[in-house]
Formats: sequence, structure tokens, C-alpha cells
Amino acid sequence: MDFPSSLVQKAVEEIAQLPGIGRRSAMRLVLHLLRQPKDFSERLSGAIATLRAQIRYCTTCHNISDTEQCSICANPLRDKRIICVVEDVRDVMAVEATGQFRGVYHVLGGKIAPMEGIGPNDLTIDALLNRVEEQDVHEIIFALGSTMEGDTTNYYIFKKLEKYSLTFSAISRGIGVGDELEYADELTLGRSISQRIPFETSMNND
Repeated sequence: MDFPSSLVQKAVEEIAQLPGIGRRSAMRLVLHLLRQPKDFSERLSGAIATLRAQIRYCTTCHNISDTEQCSICANPLRDKRIICVVEDVRDVMAVEATGQFRGVYHVLGGKIAPMEGIGPNDLTIDALLNRVEEQDVHEIIFALGSTMEGDTTNYYIFKKLEKYSLTFSAISRGIGVGDELEYADELTLGRSISQRIPFETSMNND
């Protein structure tokens, strides 16, 4: 692709690094920005700079937050005895959109994937173990995508926590095998949370 300006080329190259954005899409976005008033670009760049400078991660669940503790963990109406274990913040948003869950979350920051060099120590599993030891936790809900990496991560955490008097459950298989939570429709995901099954049963069914 020939660029009429080195400035345009640089902007396209940077935007094209975003997930799901190719060079042609990046070019369309750059041209769109050039057609907007200058203050629009200034507000956009300011919002991104502020996001990177000020965003925090909840010290309890590792969800993104504006403060030390996220709004979910700080909400006295949430049931702190029930922890839903998810891969990342997109899954928190997906489950919250269903309106079917009133517990709290634990964001792992990924899944165990040896082929990608991601092991248990690269995730927030130790922080989850500490929560179980220090808090009055009754149930752990495994809500990772039903992929090989997700199932491996679920089982690893289960073995680490099985010595505790906990109820272990998993979202029901309304979510298709191999699917990620963020792509599930709200109705299906909501039913999968509310109709969760014992984790041991989910292992036997695989």
C-alpha cells in the first residue's frame, strides 16, 4: 500500500496493531480521524493516555478498576462467599451483562497453556488460594471457556483447592465446547451460570 504521507503511514502502522484491525481498516480509521474536528482527536488521545496512566487492577479480584477495589468487590450486596473464576475482564463483563450472578469474581489473567509458555505462576492462581484461605468462601464456580486450556486450568485449580470444604461447580454446557464466554449470547450465558453443575460431574461428562 502506497501512502501519500509518512505521518499517515505511521498512524496506520500503529492502529493496525490493534486486534481485528488490518491495514485497510486502519487506513479507513486514519482518514476518518482526519475528517473530524481537531478537538476530537485530542480528546481521543487524551482518553487513551489517561487510561494507561490511571487504570488500576482490583487488589482483591484483579478486575480492572478506577480504585484500589473494584465496584463489584466493594458492593455490600454481592455474595462474597461465591467466587466465579474467569479468564479475563471481558468475561466479567459478559457474565455481568446477564444479570444472573450476584457473587464476586476472580480474574486469572489467562489460562494455563504450556505450548504458549503460560504456566500457573503466570496467572493469579496463588491470589485465589489466598482468598479461599483468608475469606469465608463457600463455592468456586469455574467459568473458563470449554477449551483444552480452560479445562486444564480448571482441573489444576480444583486439585489445589479440593482439600477445603468448598462446593465446586462449573457453568453448564449451554456454552459449546471450544467456545469463549465473551462470544456467548446473554441468555445462554445467563442460563449456564444459574444452572451450573457440580465440577466433578462436568469432568465426568468430558
